[in-house]
Parts: sequence; C-alpha cells; structure tokens
Amino acid sequence: MKLVSWNVNGLRAAVKKGFNDYFDRVDADIFCIQETKLQAGQIELDHSGEYEQYWNYAQKKGYSGTAVFTRIKPLSVHYGLEENYEEEGRMITLEYEGFYLVNVYTPNAKRDLLRLPYRLEWEDRFRLYVLELDKHKPVIICGDLNVAHQEIDLKNARSNIGNSGFTHEERGKMTLLLESGFIDTFRHFYPNREDMYSWWSYMAKVRERNIGWRIDYFLASSRLAPLLTDAQIDCQIMGSDHCPVILEMKDPALLS
Repeated sequence: MKLVSWNVNGLRAAVKKGFNDYFDRVDADIFCIQETKLQAGQIELDHSGEYEQYWNYAQKKGYSGTAVFTRIKPLSVHYGLEENYEEEGRMITLEYEGFYLVNVYTPNAKRDLLRLPYRLEWEDRFRLYVLELDKHKPVIICGDLNVAHQEIDLKNARSNIGNSGFTHEERGKMTLLLESGFIDTFRHFYPNREDMYSWWSYMAKVRERNIGWRIDYFLASSRLAPLLTDAQIDCQIMGSDHCPVILEMKDPALLS
C-alpha cells in the first residue's frame, strides 16, 4: 500500500501548479490533502472514476479544509472529532478492514501564540480520540501537524525555540502522543537524517537554501511497525509551501 499526504495550501492554486500530474505519477492507494481552501462544487478533479472522494469543508470560505481520495472503499467515514463536525474542516477519519486512517490539519498556534491555549486543548482531545480508535484497530495519522518535534526537524532550531510550531508545549504534546503508542514513521526509518523538511517559508531564497521545517507526518500505531516498508518526503515537488510525504506498507489487514 502507498499512502500520500500533502498540505496543498489551496487546491485550486495547486492544480494550476501541477497537482494532477503528481497525483497521477505517484499512484497512491490513498491520497490525503490538507488546506483545500474551497467549498463544495468549486473544483472538479479528473480522478472521480478511480477514487472514492471524501471532503470536509470549512465554514469560512478560502480557509482550512481536508480531503481524502481512496481506491479502497472505507467501511465508514467520520468528520471532525467527537461531534462528527467541526467548523474548520480539519479532520476526516476513514475506517478500513485492518486500520483507521485519520487525515488531520492541526490548528496553528499563530505567530503571536494567541491560539496556543486552543491548540493545546485541541491536542488533548485529538490524542484521546485516536487512542479510543486504537483500542479497536491500529491507527494511521497523517497530515500537517504544525509542529517540528525535535531540533533535527528544522534548520534553525535554536533561534526558533518558543516560536509557533516549536514551543515546548507543542513539542511536549507530540512527545505525549508518540509515547501513547505511536511511531513517527519517517524517524522510524531515518532516525538521524538531517536536512529533510516538508515546509518552507515563502521568504526569498528560503526553499532554495533548504531552510525548512518537518511538520508533515505519517504516524502509526506501534503494532504496525512490522508492516512498514518505507517513509519518504518528496522535497522536490513544488506547487505549495509544503511538499508531499509518503508511507509505504503492507496491508494492515494482515495483522488480523
């Protein structure tokens, strides 16, 4: 199985920059996107015949939003956290025979950390949600988690300590999630790999100089470790300020 996740930072803009070509070339079984930034009916892609499509739109136009394209028909689909709804369209959960897939766009704490208290409360609810799922089946979490977990996960760690996405509080929530029984799949395969990032500022020459952050992830329940075969970051793919991340694995149904 090949799973792909990409924060496209506006799907309509990404389509103009080669999204469809990449989608076809990568040939994913499940393709998850974040920050669709559109409403129902605002775009029609060419993949409707081959893939089931699931969308969670934000109430606010041009903001947030998530979507999943899947060749494997899910048993059920859930939108949001506990209430099966949240106005920012940040999450979709698909249940498959051998696992749950959670596509998520984690709230940003904002540059002035104004939204940090909400972010931390959201993290607690999210962790409890996926742990409840994990009682029934293994869980794969993918998306823009808006945090660089360790110093190795961003270029200029020391100068960014305390900034949004690299506060002690946000990093602590990621640590707590991993210690609850999840694997950071990229670090599982490449524990010491440096200079591999998934997001770059739009400031001049930043991406060319690879001054980036790794904030896009595939996390997996620890018991899926024997089925994982590789995790990749498609750093060369343009079209967004993020690049796609990839997880390759054997079918989790093999665990049952």
